[in-house]
Amino acid sequence: MGRHIVQRLLLSVPVLFGVLLIGFLLLQVVPTDPAVVLAGPMASQDIIEAIRRDLGLNEPLWYQFGLYITRVLQGDLGKSIISNLGVAEELARTMGPTLELLVACLVWAIPLGIAMGTLAAVHRGKIADRIIMAISVAGVSIPVFFLGLVLIWYLGYKLQWLPFTGRGGPLWSWDGIMHLILPAITLGGVFVGPIARMTRTTVLEVLGADYVRTARAKGLTETRVVIRHALRNALIPIVTLIGLQIGFLLGGAVVTETMFSWPGVGRLAVGAILSRDFPVAQGAIIVLALAFLLINLAVDVLYAFLDPRVQKR
Repeated sequence: MGRHIVQRLLLSVPVLFGVLLIGFLLLQVVPTDPAVVLAGPMASQDIIEAIRRDLGLNEPLWYQFGLYITRVLQGDLGKSIISNLGVAEELARTMGPTLELLVACLVWAIPLGIAMGTLAAVHRGKIADRIIMAISVAGVSIPVFFLGLVLIWYLGYKLQWLPFTGRGGPLWSWDGIMHLILPAITLGGVFVGPIARMTRTTVLEVLGADYVRTARAKGLTETRVVIRHALRNALIPIVTLIGLQIGFLLGGAVVTETMFSWPGVGRLAVGAILSRDFPVAQGAIIVLALAFLLINLAVDVLYAFLDPRVQKR
């Protein structure tokens, strides 16, 4: 298992390097001079040139990228052009709310998706199966922003059941939970459908296997056969899908945090790009890329745990 984890970590290094390179180049093509943003609209040309020299913006692009990589490896992500605070400090302040949102989304979406898919597979062709599949297709088809707007308008504005702006406090406080419900439902709503569809497909395949028929022949109850024998062996592709979908959720979190004014990394990244705060935008890209790589590493480890043959490949 340790060798498997080390191999996956080594494979993540070139991926992270590629993300840093692409993020650096994308922000270079933006038609805005960071020195002008930092100096302000009333600054003279001499001041702007001095800032450009201090930031190394007059140097060749490859040299700037080398300086950028060197600073990142030393843990120095620079300072925000807008707030003059350290980028690491800005990111640390927003990572907690983003993690809260992702955890709150996964806590209800994964069990519900697996339960719906299993129920649909057990009742294949019946009304329950068709209703669940219709809900799953709707969940896959509805964009995050549309679901969020509907929830804000109906539950937040019309019925006024739940707050829909900002973060009310820590996750363990009542106000914090109330503010978290609508963003978590919005983000998890698009997560349930794919899990339910994949679970239904894989459980249907496993239910026809010989060992499942053997378990039934032994006189085990259908519930025990499904949960202990069919569902466990069907989990590998489901876990893979969940890992990929969590990466997709990071993109959805950017939209959700912006809609609900949730003070997370996604909203910080959008604000930094709109205000041309390049150091913060680059730092947010690094954090989101690292999160995606760590999630995929966790999925690979869990995959190897569920199927030991993966470690031998």
